Amino acid sequence: MPEAPTDEPAAAPAAGSAVVGRASVPAGAWPPAELTAAAVEALHNPGLVVIAGAPGTGRTSVLKRLGESFRGPVFSGGALAMLRGVPALPLSRAVRVRLPSHEAPLLAEAVRSRVRNGLLLLDDLQWADPLTIAALPAIAEHCRIVVTLRTPHRLPGDAERALRAAAQQAGAWLAMPPMPPDAAAALVRQLAPSASTAVVADLVRRAGGVPLAVAALAKHVAQGGTPRDTGDGLDKGLAYTVAGALADLNRPARTAMAALGLLGRPVTATVLGEGLTELVETGLVELTEGVAAPVSPYTAEVAAGLLDTAERAALHRRLATLVPPREAARHLAAAGAPAEAYQVAVTAAAAAESSGDRAELLLLACDLPGVDAEPQVRTAAARAALAAGRPGSCLRVLDPATTDPVAAVLRGEALLQQGNPVAAAAAVTAVTDDAPAEVIGGRDRIRLLSMLTTDPSGALARADELLKIHGDAPAHPGLRAAIAAVRAGTREPGWEYGLASAASAAGQAGDALAARWSAWLLVETLTADARLAEAAQAAAAAAAACAGDLAYSWQTRFLAAQLWCDALRGAEIDEVVRRAGDLADRTLPALARGYAVAAASLAEADGGLLAPARARLEALRNRPASAGPVLDWVSREAAWLDGRPDLAYEPGQDSALAGSPLVDGLRRITARWAAYDAGVTADAAAADAPLAPVRATLEAWKAPDRFAEAAAAWHELARREEVRCLLAQGLLEDAPQQAVPPLLEAERLAEEAGLIVLLGRARRALRRHSIRRDTRGRRAGDELTDRERDVLRLVANGEPTRRIAGQLGISRETVETHIRSGMRKLGARTRTEAAALAIEELG
Repeated sequence: MPEAPTDEPAAAPAAGSAVVGRASVPAGAWPPAELTAAAVEALHNPGLVVIAGAPGTGRTSVLKRLGESFRGPVFSGGALAMLRGVPALPLSRAVRVRLPSHEAPLLAEAVRSRVRNGLLLLDDLQWADPLTIAALPAIAEHCRIVVTLRTPHRLPGDAERALRAAAQQAGAWLAMPPMPPDAAAALVRQLAPSASTAVVADLVRRAGGVPLAVAALAKHVAQGGTPRDTGDGLDKGLAYTVAGALADLNRPARTAMAALGLLGRPVTATVLGEGLTELVETGLVELTEGVAAPVSPYTAEVAAGLLDTAERAALHRRLATLVPPREAARHLAAAGAPAEAYQVAVTAAAAAESSGDRAELLLLACDLPGVDAEPQVRTAAARAALAAGRPGSCLRVLDPATTDPVAAVLRGEALLQQGNPVAAAAAVTAVTDDAPAEVIGGRDRIRLLSMLTTDPSGALARADELLKIHGDAPAHPGLRAAIAAVRAGTREPGWEYGLASAASAAGQAGDALAARWSAWLLVETLTADARLAEAAQAAAAAAAACAGDLAYSWQTRFLAAQLWCDALRGAEIDEVVRRAGDLADRTLPALARGYAVAAASLAEADGGLLAPARARLEALRNRPASAGPVLDWVSREAAWLDGRPDLAYEPGQDSALAGSPLVDGLRRITARWAAYDAGVTADAAAADAPLAPVRATLEAWKAPDRFAEAAAAWHELARREEVRCLLAQGLLEDAPQQAVPPLLEAERLAEEAGLIVLLGRARRALRRHSIRRDTRGRRAGDELTDRERDVLRLVANGEPTRRIAGQLGISRETVETHIRSGMRKLGARTRTEAAALAIEELG
C-alpha cells in the first residue's frame, strides 16, 4: 500500500522541529548525532552513503540534516510510489532537467556533469526505477551521494548487492538505530505532558524505538485518546506508511507479522513459520534464543489490522492450536468459535495454578456471546472472581433470577466486599437451615458481618451463639474468619491471634477469599490502633502471598496499606514518595488507589513538596468511601502544613469522616493545631478519644507540661506526631529553660526523618529564644548547575527518578548523580529536603 505521490515540496517544519518520516518531531529528539556524523565522515570524498531503516525511523531527517550542513550546492530529489516506472525520475527531480533515459552510462554522465562537487540527495530509493538504481554506482565514482532506503523493499537482490558493493567501496551503508527508551519517553512527555508513567512506558514499548510511532501515539494520547487505540483515532498517515512497508513483504512474512500483532507478545520461532526469516532480515523482528519479538509492537498491530475478516479469523484459529489453552480460548473466541472457546476456557480453568488465571478463564467463558454458560460454571466463575478480589465481576456473572442458595451466598459475599452489608444480608434471606453445611456457614458469616456494621454489641453475642452451633472453632473457614473479625471489632483479648489463625486456617483449607479478607482486616485493625509497624509487616507478607497467586487487586491493596503505614510512621519519606507514586500511576482498584495517593501526598507534604501533594489529592476523583476519612485528614494536614489553618480547622466533627480511631484522632490533633495557628479557642475533646497517644496529646494542650509524656507515647508509633508534641511543648512554654530543650529535640528528630515543614517550624520557634542554629547550608563556592536545577525542580513537582530521566533524556543513574550533588551543595539530607531548598532558591 504505497504512499500517495506528490510533486509539491514538503511544508517547512515548524521552528524547533525536525522531520521524522512524514511527521514533525521536536528538535533534539532525533536523529542520533552519531549516525549523522558517520555519514558526514563518509562524504569527505565521492562515494555512496545509504541510510536504511524501517518506516518512521527518521531517514528523511538524516537526509535533511546532511543537506543543511553541506557547504556547497545540494541537489535533492526522490522517488515516488505511483511513478516508480518512470525512468530516471528521482534524478530528474534532483537536477531539475530532463535526463537520458535509455542507458545507465549516459544517465550517470549527465548527472555527474551537473552535480560535480555538490551533494546529491535521493529519498525513498525503494520506489526508484531500475535505470536510476543501475546508474548510482557509476555516479558515486565522481560525486557524493546520499540515498534513503526503506526496509522492507522490493528491490531485486542483484540491485541491492550492487548498491552495497558501491557503498562498501566508497561510502557507507548505515542502518537507522531504534530510538533509545529514554529519548522516546522524553518525546512522549514533551508531546503529552499529562501522560502518567504507566502510559508513557506503554507508548514507548508499543512504538519500539520508531520515532514516527512515538510522536503519533503521544499526540493521540494528548488529544484525549486512549493508549491502546489502534483504529481511526490514531494518525492515519502513520498507519498508511507502515501499511505501505508491510505490502512489500512476501505473504508468509506479512502473515507472521500479523500473528505477532494478534498475539501481543513475543513467541517462539516455530509459531511464525517461514515468514520469520524475512522479518528478521528486514529488521522488523528480533530473534533472541529462538524467541521472536517485533521491534515495534505497533507495526505488528497494523499488520494484524490489514487482515480481512476471514483472514483474521483463520489466523486466530491457527494460533489457537499453537499457544497454551489459556490463550487459545481467547483466539477461538476472536475466530468466531465461541462454543469451542467455552470448552477450552473451562478445561483450562480446572488446571489453572493461580486464582487470577482461573478467574480470567471462567469469566471469559461466561461472557462469550451466544453461549449460555452452565450454572456450575457461573458459580465457579463467581467464586474465582471473589478470590481474585473482583466482587463486581462476581455479581455480573451470577444470574439474578436464580434461587440457588450457593449463588445467593456468593452474591451476598460480593455485596459485602463492596461495602454494602445491608444488601448482603438481604441477599441470603432465602437461604434456609436445610441447606448444605457449607452454604449455611457462608450465610451465617454474611449475616454476622452485616450485624457487625449495624449492631456491634449484638454481633458479639451472636458470634457466641454461632460457636455453639458450628463448634469452636467452626469448620467453615469464612465463618471462623467472621467470628475473629467480630472479636477484633470489639477488641476482645487475643483478637490478633484470632484473625491471624483464621487467615492461616482458611489458606490451608483452600479458601483464598477468607484468608485474604482476614489478613486485610488484621492490617486495617492494627493500623486503626496505631500499631503501624506490625500492620506494615503484615501487609507486606500478605502482598507477597497474593503476588504468587496473581491476585492483583488484593496485592495492590496490601501494598498501598503498607505504604500508608510507612507514611504515618514518618519512615523513609523519599522511598514512600517513590513507591506510592509509582503504584498510583498504575490501574488500581479504588481502595488501593485511595491509600496510595494518601501515602504519597502525606510524605510529599511532610517533605516540603506541598504543591505536588495538593495536586495529587485534587486529581483523585471518585474517592472510595472506606478511604474517605484517610484522604480527608491528609487534605487537612497538607493545608495546615502549607500555612492554611482555615482549611484544616473544623470545630465540629463529621461522623461520616470520623474514620478509624487513629485517623479520627489525627484529625482532632490537626484541628487543634489549626485552631492554635488561627488564634481560635477550641476544645481539645480528649475524653472520648479511644487511643491513649491521642488522648495524651489532646489533654496536653490544656497542660503543656504533659507534652513530654505525649511525645513519649508516640515515640515507637509515629515520628511526625512525636515531633509535633515536642514542638507544641516548646511553643506553649514561655520560659526558655522549659521551651528550648523540647524544641531542640523536635529539630533533631525532624531533621533525621526529613520532615522539612516541621523542621522549619522548630527552627523558627528556636529563633524566638535567640537561638540561631548553625544549620547546614550550601558549601561555599558550590552553585547548582542548570541540570541540577532542572532535576531538583522536577523532584519538587513530585516526579520519580525514571520519569525525570525520561523527560530530560538522561539515564536514571545520571538523575541520581545530579540529586546527590544537589543535596551536597544545598546541605540536605534527603532528596525532598533538597527539592524544598531548591524551590526557595528558584523562587
